[in-house]
Amino acid sequence: MISAKDKSLLKKYLPNDDILAQCMHCGMCLATCPTYEMTKMERSSPRGRIKLIKSVAEGKLELSNLFAEEMDFCLDCQACETACPAGVQYGKMVESARVVIDHSHVGSSKFNKLIKRFLLNSVVARHSRLKALAKFLYFYQNSGIRYAAIKILSLFPFAKNLVEIESLTPTISKLFSSEVIPEKTSSEKNAKYKIAFSTGCIMDVAFADINIDTIEVLKKNDCEIITPKDQVCCGSLHAHNGQYEKAKELAKKNLDVFSRYEYDFLVSNSAGCGAFMKEYKHLFKDDFEYSKKAEIFSNRVKDVSEFLANTEPSRELHPLEEKVTYHDACHLCHSQKITEEPRMVLRQIPGLKIVELEESTWCCGSAGIYNVTQHSNAEKILERKMKNLEKTGADIVVAGNPGCLGQLKYGIKKYGLKMEAMHTISLVKKSMDTNIQ
Repeated sequence: MISAKDKSLLKKYLPNDDILAQCMHCGMCLATCPTYEMTKMERSSPRGRIKLIKSVAEGKLELSNLFAEEMDFCLDCQACETACPAGVQYGKMVESARVVIDHSHVGSSKFNKLIKRFLLNSVVARHSRLKALAKFLYFYQNSGIRYAAIKILSLFPFAKNLVEIESLTPTISKLFSSEVIPEKTSSEKNAKYKIAFSTGCIMDVAFADINIDTIEVLKKNDCEIITPKDQVCCGSLHAHNGQYEKAKELAKKNLDVFSRYEYDFLVSNSAGCGAFMKEYKHLFKDDFEYSKKAEIFSNRVKDVSEFLANTEPSRELHPLEEKVTYHDACHLCHSQKITEEPRMVLRQIPGLKIVELEESTWCCGSAGIYNVTQHSNAEKILERKMKNLEKTGADIVVAGNPGCLGQLKYGIKKYGLKMEAMHTISLVKKSMDTNIQ
């Protein structure tokens, strides 16, 4: 029997019958699902998980550890949504199931759930604390402590996974972008666009150079940029990991902050952040106070490649004699349906030789924190991506998401590939800085 508490959770968070019944079980999603490809088990496919969610929602199946394992096994890459002929919004279903699991007795231990909530709600969601932790990590990464810790762990066979997971920790920037980028950045010429810029949370402390590159490129593309100092985390990590209420709380703060400014577009350079900010209007569609504000906000959100592809190419792009391939970040190609725009931006760079990556839209295994929480499974997915990258013979693999960049850099080092991973905007900035006479 399902307990009264579980019934209440299911009613509050799981989708209604109309949404769950959209899936026709046609199987078009199977060939696109990394976890189904690994197991060939129906329950590890999108339609299998939908069936599980529906059975639990209808009370035909109890909440169980097996149910929790399957929802956590999913990458939430949403490749199935791209393949689905019925337009099933699978991502919303699995994320709703994760909220139920996080509030229930099933899944990981209470201690692990507390640790995850603490990191997401008390560190990532509080930018001052995130920056304090980042400064500690910067000291750890740039002192002999890290080297010693890895050497000691390497002595023990059981700690092999810990060493690999430690190497996935993002390299912390010496200076955070929020400390370098002013609240207002003027265009180098007459401004054609007023842009609001989202610095993100992890982007700010671990990919500050990409944020700074973004500002510089926008400035050279006739943009005046507003970067609010009191913006907060967009909430995407929380929404994808069962912390729905905290995600809404953070979204409301951002809506209040950005509504104080006048701007044409809000530019994001992180696929996951951009995808979630575009969802604000759906998140608050029934909220009398925030629905209109959220709709205006979401409609203005643009990925940086989406924005640049629809503006006049900069006159300051100089030739780069590089061989480049492009990896489609899941939350850019599957969630935001942005695939051609980054390629358009790359084609604007003179001299660049672009080679297509086989299975470019196949997940790299990063998927937020999946490469940590499901490390062994993420490694299998990464191996497939690395084999395809090696075939290209490219000097550079370009991607538009920090999680992908971290995973690709880790994979390149692990598999000994002779290439580097760069953000799309950083390659554009490199072209602007390379003035060949």
